[in-house]
Amino acid sequence: MYDAIIVGAGHNGLVCGAYLAKAGLKVVNVERRSLQGGACVSEESWPGYRVSTGAYLMSLMQPKIILDLELQKHGLEVLAHSPTFVPFDDGRSIVFWGDLAKTCAEFAKFSERDAAAYPKFRQNLERLMPFVRDIIWETPLDPSDLSLKGMMRTGGFAWRYKKHADAIHELYDILTMSAFDYLSRWFESDEVITALGYYVTGGGTNRSMKMPATAFALLRPLLRDNGTPAGAGGLIRGGMGSVSDAIAQSGAKHGLEVRTGSPVEEILVSSGKVTGVRLESGEVIQGRCVISNADAKTTFLKLVCNSPYEDSFERDVKGIRTKSSIFKIHLALSKLPKFTAFSPEDRGFAYPGSIRIGTTVAYMEEAFHSHLGGHPSENPFLTIMIPSLYDETVAPPGMHLMQIMGGHAPCTTQRMSLPEMRQRLLETAIRTIARHAPDFNADMIVHSEVLTPLDLQERFGLPDGHVHHGDLTLDQTFFQRPVGGYADYRSPIDGLYLCGSAAHPGGGVTGVPGHNAAREVLRDLKKRGPVLDMLTKVGG
Repeated sequence: MYDAIIVGAGHNGLVCGAYLAKAGLKVVNVERRSLQGGACVSEESWPGYRVSTGAYLMSLMQPKIILDLELQKHGLEVLAHSPTFVPFDDGRSIVFWGDLAKTCAEFAKFSERDAAAYPKFRQNLERLMPFVRDIIWETPLDPSDLSLKGMMRTGGFAWRYKKHADAIHELYDILTMSAFDYLSRWFESDEVITALGYYVTGGGTNRSMKMPATAFALLRPLLRDNGTPAGAGGLIRGGMGSVSDAIAQSGAKHGLEVRTGSPVEEILVSSGKVTGVRLESGEVIQGRCVISNADAKTTFLKLVCNSPYEDSFERDVKGIRTKSSIFKIHLALSKLPKFTAFSPEDRGFAYPGSIRIGTTVAYMEEAFHSHLGGHPSENPFLTIMIPSLYDETVAPPGMHLMQIMGGHAPCTTQRMSLPEMRQRLLETAIRTIARHAPDFNADMIVHSEVLTPLDLQERFGLPDGHVHHGDLTLDQTFFQRPVGGYADYRSPIDGLYLCGSAAHPGGGVTGVPGHNAAREVLRDLKKRGPVLDMLTKVGG
């Protein structure tokens, strides 16, 4: 009998398991794939290559979790990389430097007014960030709970956050406005607005920057405090699988078990209470509670059979918007492409750490809207990283690894087959890169791998390929995530919890859903002690 069975060994499931094991619980993660990590993995797609086939950059993993679980002692090593480079069709470009003044100088090439506005814009976002950095650690309250306990929770939340009252109007705007409208308050240049708004669509969502409630995505790149002893985010030596491996090793130190190649067929429920899981092999594992790292639809609609849900709960879960249009391409290259707008002599570094292709607001909008007809975008946005420039472990000597996240592609095969879509995406990506690096061609590609949204769903269990397990918009965040009334990591079934990206605060390699879920499990199991104290130090 286990104290806790965690369905899935994605990074959030491993974080949850590591904390629970550290608290003295008997815990096991059961993972369907043959390797741990979920979408935070390194895979040998070809001999000698370690490809981050899902997540590709550790930009949001919270320092608190790194320090709590001592991940640096378990092999987590962050590699610094060169600045991000954004080329435009007219040969100009923007480099996002770590130095504010240097970035302002980049903007000044397009608009002196925008260069002057950028420091004020950043100050405004920094003014909002304390609220966001605090609220991610909260267990969302239920505003519909009018019991004494519920009202006390709501009152306590309001009291804790009264310090942010001066920012309430700005917070409301950034939560409800489109990113384009919000940025247009500050900037006039289309190039600057495109470069700053890129993350709205380039961050794994199925949105365009002109859609309402997308301005909030502008805050996400600032979610992580890079000034702690945990250091800055960045590329990870050995690929993103090293993050998951470090978490698992931290948990193993306290007895955490991880069983790969063990797909769960059913979460077992008796008289409204969870009793364990049955694997596809037929083996039954019993536990006091079950914590699902899977998305809400998979957990509640597929893994729980004959469930005692109310119709409204099942309806709300079915209604979670999970359609995604993100694709990934991985290329083994014999040499690097040369971008005409980039000069090592002018820039002072040898090659960009990442390249973002998405040249105008209209370009980004067309990329989004064109895929809605069932065909991949002919002019996709592309986020390109070449980790082999900084990490010799991810590619053989003399070779390079290019990793691309792009959009948009449909999560359906109604108009073309998966092989046809993969080929179309590869050809379009080559053509798009070649517009900015004319020497880039198929002859430089030694190996290739294309993952459509449906491939991402099949490989990683991402619903409709959605890297966040569902859109991160106002109606699907905080006390509405995954659905209203069940945002506290619990569910209608006693002893069944969520700990993955479907729960607050959502997706990205943050570790926060796993951290927060562990806190609620320990509270329910009345497991007091230093680990619960550790989990309640921030928020909650």
